[in-house]
Amino acid sequence: MKRGKGLIIVNTGGGKGKTTAALGILLRAYGYDLHGVMIQFIKGSWNYGEKKGFKILSPNFRLITAGKGFVGIIDDTLERDEHVMAAKKAIAIALEEVKNEKNDIVVLDEINYALKGKLITLQDIINIIQTKLPSIDLVLTGNFAHKKIMEMADTVTEMKEIKHAFSKGKLAKIGIDY
Repeated sequence: MKRGKGLIIVNTGGGKGKTTAALGILLRAYGYDLHGVMIQFIKGSWNYGEKKGFKILSPNFRLITAGKGFVGIIDDTLERDEHVMAAKKAIAIALEEVKNEKNDIVVLDEINYALKGKLITLQDIINIIQTKLPSIDLVLTGNFAHKKIMEMADTVTEMKEIKHAFSKGKLAKIGIDY
């Protein structure tokens, strides 16, 4: 099965669905017996559905939770340096995974937030893009995608919030929001 040159795909914007769209790509790829990894830059020890859902995609797809959790929110008790170190580790992992011939797809989940939050640099992301094997599809998620990264991408999708249940006081829902 010929797949051609790997794409660079960016899912960004303030609306819901960026990670979910990336998971949809992995599910579709699983149907073709493709392989790869999702590296999470921000999500940490929280219990969320994709952690359990990845068991279905195993062994074709792996989930690496490299982040230490959302930075600066109510229950974040870590020093900023711990988040920076975790993000640097995630960059190192990503650089290895985009050179791994066993991978067809590499997803860098919430990497755009890591850049916006100054946990990593723009050059870190550019290095990953420039280092990746030509055959690997690379998916970058998170709001606030940098203009330079969007220019380098083959496909950019912006999720735009029109309406959200949270604004009506409804809490995040299991299986929908996490």
